[in-house]
Amino acid sequence: MSVSNNIQKIQKELPIGVELVAVSKTQSHHKIKEVYDTGHRIFGENKVQEIVEKYEILPKDIKWHMIGHLQSNKVKYIAPFIDLIHSVDSEKLLKEIDKRALQNNRIIDCLLQIHIATEKTKFGLSANESNEILYKKDQYKNVNIKGLMGMASFTNNINHIKEEFNFLSSIFSNHCSLNTLSMGMSSDYKIAINCGSNMIRIGSTIFGPRNY
Repeated sequence: MSVSNNIQKIQKELPIGVELVAVSKTQSHHKIKEVYDTGHRIFGENKVQEIVEKYEILPKDIKWHMIGHLQSNKVKYIAPFIDLIHSVDSEKLLKEIDKRALQNNRIIDCLLQIHIATEKTKFGLSANESNEILYKKDQYKNVNIKGLMGMASFTNNINHIKEEFNFLSSIFSNHCSLNTLSMGMSSDYKIAINCGSNMIRIGSTIFGPRNY
């Protein structure tokens, strides 16, 4: 199937209220434009240099999401245009986003990334750390913390994945001010939706294998 057919098939299957982020990391401008031409506007990238290059070349009504680990010293490059940062994994990073958003006269939407997987190589805050940040979130005038993000363990054990997603969903449900729960990728997004996700990040199911 073509890239455009792939995304249209996924969109038809999604429940109402679930937002799709087309993960376009390493994909060509041509492939992204093919998805764009179906009417889709939300794309996710995990490297600052790549997202800046694509922003400069592709249509300006695309809503770019930063989904990968973000270093504080690189926030300045995406602050002028980024629509949503999924991967806020420290208070230091949040402060830098707030600072750069102010410089650009913007309010930047963010998600707190929670570490729910067994792999220690994955980034993220603990539940307690996220609660501490959310308790004082009003002090960040140019950041809007609108939800949480998490990545499940890389495993074929469906019950284990469910446990991790349900854990994140329980944290999310304890904060009535939050409205976005970003969890679920190509391999596990259907499980994530059943566990309460309302934003999924799909790459290979749309674009095919990545070009490393």
